[in-house]
Amino acid sequence: MKQYLEALKYCFDNGSDIQSRAGKVRKSFGFQMHFDLSKGFPAITTKKLAWKSVVSELLWFIEGSADERRLAEILYGDKRENLIDKKTIWTQNAESEYWKPKSRFDGDVGKIYGVQWRDFNGVDQLENLIVGLKNDPHGRRHIISSWNPPELNNMSLPACHVLSQFFISENKLSCQLYQRSCDMFLGVPFNIASYSLLTHMLARECNLEIGNFIHSLGDFHIYEEHFEQVKIQLSREPKELTSLNFETKNFYDYNVSDFKLENYIHHPKIEATMNV
Repeated sequence: MKQYLEALKYCFDNGSDIQSRAGKVRKSFGFQMHFDLSKGFPAITTKKLAWKSVVSELLWFIEGSADERRLAEILYGDKRENLIDKKTIWTQNAESEYWKPKSRFDGDVGKIYGVQWRDFNGVDQLENLIVGLKNDPHGRRHIISSWNPPELNNMSLPACHVLSQFFISENKLSCQLYQRSCDMFLGVPFNIASYSLLTHMLARECNLEIGNFIHSLGDFHIYEEHFEQVKIQLSREPKELTSLNFETKNFYDYNVSDFKLENYIHHPKIEATMNV
């Protein structure tokens, strides 16, 4: 994760301070990170990664759900009627004042990532991706897009990680993600873990070995209220990479408990508030 820390430090030291939609922010533009997934899983070690939140959100996307309460069910492994006071990383979006007038039901977050993955104007992009990887491994159209312009107003949060492309070489599957908006302290470590996990899952489903995860950052930024947390994180020495362990299942049948980070050693959690 040294590349992530380099990007974080670059933004902190060289970024421009501006007033954004979500408050004061220090921002830069254009950075690319490469992670060789065969050498270890890129879970952040200079603070604790919320692993169950990473896994549950990805499984929720794979389902194609727009229901934040369904995410709670996946995360906590219980029925929603028993989870009234339990929050997820999407609770703030579902309950935000700017979104509530458009919300169709309690917990609705609109036509965000999972909806676009499974029903982009009638196209199941995820299933098409899996079929394409299996049947046309050297194709150049192995893409999932979450940026659907006619639907942006129907999303509680327009997609930040907008497009991922998958590539097979020497029987190894790699993924490149373009992310238009990158919350460097809270969001990016989460996104790295999520798309690395997705790449592992797709590789297993398609009988491929694991390759690289390439993360291309557009507008990458640090919110002013995270400055002190960033200083703490940059003062910490990274630890050894962990490894990912999971058994083979049908791609659509995984549970949060199926995915384990082995020997995950990390520094303590750093508390911070999320901007929406």
